[in-house]
Amino acid sequence: MTAKKSVPGPSKAETRADQTHAAATEIIDRETSARQEKTERLRAARLERDAEERAKAAAAEKSAKRKAARKAKSTT
Repeated sequence: MTAKKSVPGPSKAETRADQTHAAATEIIDRETSARQEKTERLRAARLERDAEERAKAAAAEKSAKRKAARKAKSTT
């Protein structure tokens, strides 16, 4: 007669803890990816807005120079 020792599997509490850990990790990963997507979207919008503001400022500067040149030309 040979006695075999079976390797015990994880206990019920360990299995439950593994399930809880997996669920928590999944939730955290989803929140992290959502936060990163939002950050990328907001960064792109900010860069676009800044580029538009720079273009408007450059156009206003050109317009001011033209007006100043016309005014100087008309006074002479």
